[in-house]
Amino acid sequence: MSKKFDFKTFVDLSVLVGTGLSLWYLVRQLKNDMQGGPVGRTKESREKEITQWAKLAEKNPELLDMELNPYEQSIMASVVIPQDIDVSFGDVGGLEAIVTDLHESVIFPLTMPEVYANSPLLTAPGGVLLYGPPGCGKTMLAKALAHESGANFMSIRMSTIMDKWYGESNKIVEAIFTLANKIQPCIIFIDEIDSFLRERSQTDHEVTATVKAEFMTLWDGLLGNGRIMIIGATNRLNDIDSAFLRRMPKRFMVSLPTLEQRKKILTVLLKDTEVDKNNFDIDIIASCTKGLSGSDLKELCREAALNAAKEYIRKKRQQIADGEVVSPEAGVTDTSSVIRPLRTTDFSVIQKDARFQVGPDGLD
Repeated sequence: MSKKFDFKTFVDLSVLVGTGLSLWYLVRQLKNDMQGGPVGRTKESREKEITQWAKLAEKNPELLDMELNPYEQSIMASVVIPQDIDVSFGDVGGLEAIVTDLHESVIFPLTMPEVYANSPLLTAPGGVLLYGPPGCGKTMLAKALAHESGANFMSIRMSTIMDKWYGESNKIVEAIFTLANKIQPCIIFIDEIDSFLRERSQTDHEVTATVKAEFMTLWDGLLGNGRIMIIGATNRLNDIDSAFLRRMPKRFMVSLPTLEQRKKILTVLLKDTEVDKNNFDIDIIASCTKGLSGSDLKELCREAALNAAKEYIRKKRQQIADGEVVSPEAGVTDTSSVIRPLRTTDFSVIQKDARFQVGPDGLD
C-alpha cells in the first residue's frame, strides 16, 4: 500500500532549507563586511597579492613587521618589483636627451635622497609627465625608470580605483599612497592619465569629484624626499586639469622620432636579428619611415622577419612535397633550407616606395 504524499511536510522542508541558505549567505556577507576592503577580488588576484608581498619582504626584511589593510592588499596586485621588469634604458632608442633629464629628475632623487635634504630649493619634483603621440615609448620609459632606479613600480588603472560602493574609491586612493609610503622607493605610474585626472567641470559625478579631490590632497601630503614619485603618461595633454598639471612640474615631450632617432630605434630592434650584409641598408629603411612611431617601427620589423619566415616555410613545404627532407634519424643535418637573413626589401615601406626597384638579388 503506497503512502500518501504529504504536501505540507514538503513545504515545511523547503522553507527550512531556504532559511538555512539565506542565513548562511547573510553570515558570509557580515564576515566580509567586518574584514573590510573592496569586494569582488578573485582568487587569482589574492594569490598574486600574496606572491608580490612575499617578493617585497624577501628584498626588504623590515616589511615583515608591517601589516597591510585589505585596501592596501588589493593594490599589491598592481605592484611590480624592479627585478621583474625586463625593460632598461638600453631598450629605448633615440631618446638619449630625455633619458639624461630623467636621470636628474627621477633616478637621482630616488637613489640619492640625501642630496635633496640639504636645501628646500632642492626638493624633488612631486610628479613627472610624459606626453606625446601614441606609440612613442612613454610607458617603456616609465618601466625603464623603475628598473634602473631600483624602485617598486605601481601601475594604476581606472578599474583599480573605481568601485561601485559609495566611499570605497576614496579608500582605495588612500591605500595607494599609504602602500607606496611603506614600500618606498616607489613609482606610481598612471597610464592615460587624462582619463582619470581630466579637466573638472560642474557635470562631473559626485564620486568622481571626491576621488579627484582625495587624490590631490594625498598628493600634496607626499614628502619631498623623492622616494615616492608619480609619473603620468598621456597623448592628450590639454584634457588634464590645470591643478594636476601644476603638481607635475617636470614634463617631457616624447615626440615622433627623427631620422637619426629612427635609425637608433631600428638598431635596437634588430640587434639580435641576423641581417644580410650585402642587401641590407638601415639608412634607407630609416629614410622611408618618416612619421612612424617606435611602436610602428617594431611592427614593421616584425613583418619583415615574418616575410623571411614565410619564404622558409614555402621552401620547406616544397621540399616535403618533393621528398627531399632529410630524416633526423639518419644522422645528417639538413642545411639546405634555413631562414635567410633580413634584406632591405623585406620591409613593406621599401616595397611600396617607387624610388626603389626590387631585383632578383634584392635592392637595385
